[in-house]
Amino acid sequence: MSYAGTTLSSNPLIQLKASPKFRAKKKTANFSARLDNSKANPTDPQLNLSVLRFTLGIPGLDESYLPRWIGYGFGSLLLLNHFAGSGSPTLAQLRTEALGLSLAAFSIALPYLGKFLKGATPMDQTSIPEGCEQIFMISETTSNTRKEDLAWATYILLRNTNSISVIISVRDELCVRGYWSIPDDVSKPNVLDWFEKQIKSIGLSNLKETLYLPQIEDSGLWEMLPKGTRSLLVQPVLQVLHPSDSGNEQIQGFVLLASSMRYAYSDKDRAWAGALANKFRGK
Repeated sequence: MSYAGTTLSSNPLIQLKASPKFRAKKKTANFSARLDNSKANPTDPQLNLSVLRFTLGIPGLDESYLPRWIGYGFGSLLLLNHFAGSGSPTLAQLRTEALGLSLAAFSIALPYLGKFLKGATPMDQTSIPEGCEQIFMISETTSNTRKEDLAWATYILLRNTNSISVIISVRDELCVRGYWSIPDDVSKPNVLDWFEKQIKSIGLSNLKETLYLPQIEDSGLWEMLPKGTRSLLVQPVLQVLHPSDSGNEQIQGFVLLASSMRYAYSDKDRAWAGALANKFRGK
């Protein structure tokens, strides 16, 4: 297991055994995102989020297999043209058909070839671990504008990466979303306080460099991580106080992503998560 250098507090990579007991000091609020363009009632607690996605909009269609269906379609047309055509095909036509069938076969195999790329294997796919519950909570002291920013950011992180869980912590604002393993003795109003205590004990708020753990064993890493976590990515949120001095940076928070899949985050995923974390600098 390899990871970037960090400045975590003492014993950061050990599993916490005891579930801390404490009283809630802050109120928490639940928010659900509606992905439409309609205007919400000002008294409606739901947040109106418009997220732009380019899709075919066909219910039940897995768009990752789109090249496969295109290959089947064009390959069938080539075969139909070959056997339904009148007369003997010319040598040039046969070459063209062979090239077309080769391209169709490549398109059909493309989704399967993608499973063998770095970061994914056929035996290691994203799944929801048992014993986890889906939550979406934001600190109640957070402004409505920031709540929308946090809700949008956590949504696209879950949607566009192999993550099942995400945390964004910026200064005194905390957003927890996805599937998490919450101890039975932690009541719903105390969930965010439980996360804050876990974050403080681990030392994530002191992280200055990217932490990426591509392989986490079954024994677990931290108590707050969902059961079955296999990959972990933590991107710090750093604010450069003086543009002329890049070494003088102030820690403002972090973005944490957890996945049930080994090697879940490619270089591109990590760079994209880092760019998103930078959006919260100085806000």
